[in-house]
Amino acid sequence: MKRGRMRALRSVVGLCAVLALGSFATTASADPFSGPPICSSAGQSLSGTHSNLTIWGNAYVAGGNTLTVHGRLRLARGACLDAFTLGTVNVGGNLVVDRGATLGLGCTPQSIGPVPPCGTSTTDDTVGGSIVAHHPLTMYLDGDHIGGSVVSHGGGPGLHGTFLNFPVKDNTIGGNLVVRGWRGGWSGALRNIVGGDLVFSDNKSVQDPDSNEVVTNTIGGNLICRGNSPAVQVGDSGGLPNVVGGHRIGQCRAPGI
Repeated sequence: MKRGRMRALRSVVGLCAVLALGSFATTASADPFSGPPICSSAGQSLSGTHSNLTIWGNAYVAGGNTLTVHGRLRLARGACLDAFTLGTVNVGGNLVVDRGATLGLGCTPQSIGPVPPCGTSTTDDTVGGSIVAHHPLTMYLDGDHIGGSVVSHGGGPGLHGTFLNFPVKDNTIGGNLVVRGWRGGWSGALRNIVGGDLVFSDNKSVQDPDSNEVVTNTIGGNLICRGNSPAVQVGDSGGLPNVVGGHRIGQCRAPGI
């Protein structure tokens, strides 16, 4: 991605409210992040084992720490979880992202930014169920293993709001990958292995003509792209055409896609 997008990543600051997380963890140190900060402030450090967990406000998983949730992990409305670190997150059930919430999960050497924040490391974050997002502010999914599907409907800062990224990169997804109706600076799906369909539709940006990059994915089902503006493209990613087991539909029939 471009350097401008790194600056945009940091512009999440001020968009996620800081609320208490009760007794889940200790106060964050001044600089707990292995990668670029996702939330407006560190909030609370999460680790340990939980049956189910709901996050209110800002939280992070520090490098070297492990957060295990046997059931459902939920980000409440406006919450922010920064696990775009060298920590580890394992969720047995679904990971639910409510309206206006921000999720950063996983880290690889090909993460966002001009300098890879993870060095040569790749994290081992897992979600046994699905990631389901209802109008999220944004998500950063990087190098994760998801047993179910990733489904995101709506959301974003808006066409003329703060420039934010919505990258879905280098993940293994057992079900479908659906990103539909997001409005923001840049979005894309790169180098994912998807067992079902990949649906990338009605995502719009007026801030970055390079947005909506969908390349180098391996897809067991169909690749469906409709109503994106700009249209789905290779952009400056240098990516390869997608490998598709089913049909290419809509904008995804374009050369190079």
